[in-house]
Amino acid sequence: MQKYFNDKVIWITGASSGIGEAIARYLITNTSAKLVLSARNENKLSEIASQCSSNRILILPFDLSNFDAEELTKKVIQTFGRIDILINNGGMSQRSKVLETTEEIERQLFEINYFAHTKLTRSVLPFMLQQNFGHIVVVSSIAGKFGFYLRSTYSAAKHALYGYFESLRLEYEKQGIKVTIVCPGKVKTNISLNAIGPQGHQHNRMDESHQNAMSAEDAAIKILKGIASQKEEILVGKTELLTVYLKRFFPKIFNWIIRRQSPY
Repeated sequence: MQKYFNDKVIWITGASSGIGEAIARYLITNTSAKLVLSARNENKLSEIASQCSSNRILILPFDLSNFDAEELTKKVIQTFGRIDILINNGGMSQRSKVLETTEEIERQLFEINYFAHTKLTRSVLPFMLQQNFGHIVVVSSIAGKFGFYLRSTYSAAKHALYGYFESLRLEYEKQGIKVTIVCPGKVKTNISLNAIGPQGHQHNRMDESHQNAMSAEDAAIKILKGIASQKEEILVGKTELLTVYLKRFFPKIFNWIIRRQSPY
């Protein structure tokens, strides 16, 4: 697995916590990859970057809700000369019913969970095409496979990623572009704590289902193995992933089960 990442330039968004942080730490420790680390928390990015020599790391903090993709991409190219792998990982979850979610919040969730990833990808893609190689990774969710309580807009944005990046794969795969869509189920991160609740208030609660979930470190290793194998889709999680197959092959059973799940 490590050979695939050695000496490549890898840009990770959402790198200051959760799955993004775990991926960054693994790559720093186990490969010779050059990393671009992005998130809002510059101090945390600096702490992660301190694990290795500075010539392997570019800290590039920005907010997914408002950034200049072309300017950021230019900085990466000026520093490392190329971009081999883009891991679109950053995002924000939701814990609110449809009528508790304003249009403003819906647009914010789409900006962070969909438009930020497509905008950054469009900025990076021309350079990958010049190289005749590029691997674009986007983190969707199990909620991108089916809707769920209190996740209406979040789920919609994650569904949208599938349509966009599957189309991108078909359009550019003959020019050396690989696309991997990651679909995590429950992973033990702060995503539920930081989720946006009714009227834009922070959920500020760790969901019980996340407390006993797969660790971010185990999730990162599974994702990286899938990327190295150039898989088109990577499902990450525990028994909750069975719902993906139930939805496809046994929809009546799925519908019975999903209605009995806790939203938290």
